[in-house]
Amino acid sequence: MESKAKFSRDIIQLENIELVVERICSKLKEDVFHVLRRKGGVVGISGGIDSSVTLALAVGALGAANVLGVMMPEKDSDPQSRFLAQKLARKFGVKTVEEDIGQALEGLKCYSRRNEAVKRVIPDFNPETDKMKIDISKEFIGKSLPPVFHVTVVYANGKQQSKRLPVNEYLQIVAASNFKQRTRMSILYYYAELQHYAVIGTPNKHEYNQGFFVKNGDGAADVMPIVNLYKTQVYQLARYFGIPVEIIDRVPTTDTYSAEQTQEEFFYQMPFELMDIYWYGFENGYSVKEVATAMEVSEEQITGIFRSFERKIKTTEYLRMIPISAF
Repeated sequence: MESKAKFSRDIIQLENIELVVERICSKLKEDVFHVLRRKGGVVGISGGIDSSVTLALAVGALGAANVLGVMMPEKDSDPQSRFLAQKLARKFGVKTVEEDIGQALEGLKCYSRRNEAVKRVIPDFNPETDKMKIDISKEFIGKSLPPVFHVTVVYANGKQQSKRLPVNEYLQIVAASNFKQRTRMSILYYYAELQHYAVIGTPNKHEYNQGFFVKNGDGAADVMPIVNLYKTQVYQLARYFGIPVEIIDRVPTTDTYSAEQTQEEFFYQMPFELMDIYWYGFENGYSVKEVATAMEVSEEQITGIFRSFERKIKTTEYLRMIPISAF
């Protein structure tokens, strides 16, 4: 029986990136052309690292002529997203289309439902001039307590106010915001069906396993080529493919709320450079002591982090479940 490698900070680094890319592209080609029997692939591109690497893999597997990049901005989107997505598409020779989903979201009352909940918590919030986001305090990562969400309003004058979110308001804000991901997936499937293509999903290992996706939204796709890659490994592939440096250097964001917000603030509660290593230790059965020693932190801290991972898996299992049959 093969023994496990000694746990270290470098344990998740890909040693042969070219071989990894070759294997992913080979499987993606087989899945799209032969298993799914589609003529190509559609990728939603946002100027983020995950969608950029997914597009590069799709081009490597299917050919640029058989890949379509779809940009789907709305009024809360970072304007930089469109510029970076276009630059990415030009580099890889991929055709693009742009669909502003703002009117669809207005029709679904996405913004009004969300703003209604925010105003119940912070009454002087003015969605015409102010911005908002929800986040988690980092202090909960090492504790065995569930995270507590806050809503933060950034006023037009630059001042901020944060308040703890009651459950009902939290649920309403999230439910309303999830219209964005589900609308985007509807657009992707429109173009996929229009051209007899497959929808190529962009979730990485952490997003899928920890439940950082919207069910039937960005968690819906026909194939997910980077779902087994850690974020650090996604960045390795990005450098291998020569993804534009502005995308590589960009801080990963949710690009969901009107105020700027990182994925770390909203969900992960720690930098991906550390989270990747801790998660590897957690899912590969390394002891708390081994991980704590290698990372030069206390065993108590690692125990808290591992419990947080366990909680996220358990509480988000519903998202990964297929529909339950009646009998």
